[in-house]
Amino acid sequence: MTDISKVDLFVIGGGINGAGIARDAAGRGLSVVLCEKDDLAEGTSSRSGKLVHGGLRYLEYYEFRLVREALIEREVLMKNAPHIIWPMRFVLPHSPQDRPAWLVRLGLFLYDHLGGRKKLPGTRTLDLRRDPEGAAIKDTYTRGFEYSDCWVDDARLVVLNAVDAAERGAEVLTRSPCISARRENGAWRVTTKNSVTGETREFEAKLLVNAAGPWVTDVVTRVAGSNSARNVRLVKGSHIIVPKFWKGENAYLVQNHDKRVIFINPYERDKALIGTTDIAYDGRAEDVTADESEVQYLIDAVNRYFKEELTRDDVETTFSGVRPLFDDGQGNPSAVTRDYVFDVDETGGAPLLNIFGGKITTFRELAERGMHKIEKFFPRMGGDWTENAPLPGGDLKNADYEQFRNTMKQEYPWMPRKLRRHYGRCYGSRVRQIAGDATSLEGLGQHFGGQLYEAEVTYLVNHEWAQTAEDILWRRTKHRLHLTEAEQAAFAAWFDARQEAA
Repeated sequence: MTDISKVDLFVIGGGINGAGIARDAAGRGLSVVLCEKDDLAEGTSSRSGKLVHGGLRYLEYYEFRLVREALIEREVLMKNAPHIIWPMRFVLPHSPQDRPAWLVRLGLFLYDHLGGRKKLPGTRTLDLRRDPEGAAIKDTYTRGFEYSDCWVDDARLVVLNAVDAAERGAEVLTRSPCISARRENGAWRVTTKNSVTGETREFEAKLLVNAAGPWVTDVVTRVAGSNSARNVRLVKGSHIIVPKFWKGENAYLVQNHDKRVIFINPYERDKALIGTTDIAYDGRAEDVTADESEVQYLIDAVNRYFKEELTRDDVETTFSGVRPLFDDGQGNPSAVTRDYVFDVDETGGAPLLNIFGGKITTFRELAERGMHKIEKFFPRMGGDWTENAPLPGGDLKNADYEQFRNTMKQEYPWMPRKLRRHYGRCYGSRVRQIAGDATSLEGLGQHFGGQLYEAEVTYLVNHEWAQTAEDILWRRTKHRLHLTEAEQAAFAAWFDARQEAA
């Protein structure tokens, strides 16, 4: 007979919303299980534009509350994860035929003031003919604006929430899809099956949370045998990665002829991340890829503004994700709200919390409000706590990454600058768990190319649920972008052999 584990909360979905809720709930003293059918952040949450931002263009759709809340959260997240979230300045070349200058300036004024900005510098006007930020822009564009937002390592944000949840008592099951969930005697009987080992496990949960993202409706109907009047619209967003083609640390935001805006962001030091598209999608979320038409759309948007024009040969790789947006009836995918909606189904005395929509910037607030929705079922659980709680590795003095970087330099003088930067930006204060007692590069174990050493691999397997080479090269880190194909293949072979031996 299979043992049944009894828990308060069972969370389906290892993306940012599921991981955020598992963390928040565990910190309130609830017993929590989080299950993910693939790897953490393997779906939408590792395929974003990698920004913590208020959503400047949402002002055009009068989403003032959403923008304000996102801007407030931007400040909170900067404080709690300064190693994976940092400020970035965005240059917006003005195109008179798309939006008048007064409208752009008004939008940026609102953006500066809606969220009580404290840490980031405000907007300034640029003369693109004289200011260095305009050097890469075609002479046609003479005026621009510069404003602030933040960069985030999206996949690491998910993983760090899961790590914190686990350290607070939650159980995290990766590659363990929920194959059934049924109401039984006022509780949920949930079954998971590990897709690698075949192990089946049974749980009895007081409440089920459906944070499955693009699969939220599938979980409602097929897995949980329930129904909801809510729904999501699947919208595909694709990105391209090319060599960086301008000087400076700033990013760019350009307006396109179709009123969409395209981000052109510095990425991994010597590359550029360009996106995104917004296309209605009706296929399987697992099968999403960037179409050639999307790739050309992004290239054309860049070439409209920049002196150095891109070609298809410049594209090193692409990625595409499906955003599960709450279906508010808008016809234009770009106009569909980025807000989120909760649906609580209390049928049979076993409550089900479904989450529709949301965006990465507001995940913490979403989790907190989700807990408010279910607090009547857990009257003894603790109160709100995440606003002032650093994520793992983010407990840096005064949330000051630059000061921490100098400390790392003193502690690890033998470590090359690029490696210190990689460890610092990925792991923050937890770099010490990777470096251990090493006093030289040899102490980090086998070197696989770039900045990848065996010590990091061991840490990711032991502490962050990494089970495949791709988990390490693409989601926990971005080593894939810096290793040759031969180095990637050699590492994959070594890692597979390591896992088999274990």
